Amino acid sequence: MKTLLKSIKITLVFCVFFSVFYILVLWLFARVAGPNQGNAEVVTLNGKVVGAANVGQKFTEDIYFWGRPSCAGDGYDATSSSGSNKGPTNPEYLAEVKSRIDTFLVHHPYLSRKDVPAEMVTASGSGLDPDITLQSAYVQVKRVAQARGMDVEEVRNIVDKAAEKPLLGIFGTEKVNVLKLNIALEETKVNRK
Repeated sequence: MKTLLKSIKITLVFCVFFSVFYILVLWLFARVAGPNQGNAEVVTLNGKVVGAANVGQKFTEDIYFWGRPSCAGDGYDATSSSGSNKGPTNPEYLAEVKSRIDTFLVHHPYLSRKDVPAEMVTASGSGLDPDITLQSAYVQVKRVAQARGMDVEEVRNIVDKAAEKPLLGIFGTEKVNVLKLNIALEETKVNRK
């Protein structure tokens, strides 16, 4: 009986520790050492919050850069974050990818099938990836420039300015946050007026 009481006490102590103290320590660490004091980074346009920088959004108009496709609910639904769980030989998956390639080529007639970046037609593991590689942004520059009536080089320069370098110059790849890139385009449009 003595051992049972001791086990119950230890269990209660660990429950309190892991459900309260541990979470409090992580929260304090995020407030002190994390970016934005542990809060999500939000992106604003004209003083209004338009989205979270770390969650992808669905852009389908030609005037915007597009992100990776999402398998999370009805387009980037953070409450149902997930991949498709379909393997690369699954006929349904292959049909989805083929359909995405066909749609991409309709909007990018200057590309051939082999020039379509794989990440533009395949969803990420979370289905919420907010970033694309520079290559994926560059293949869209001509479409966006034509749709906005801008010079191709001007749009390419906006992409280059929005590029994020690898962590410490070695970890990861150069990438572009699609929402921030599209906000930069909108701000360029406003500054022209």
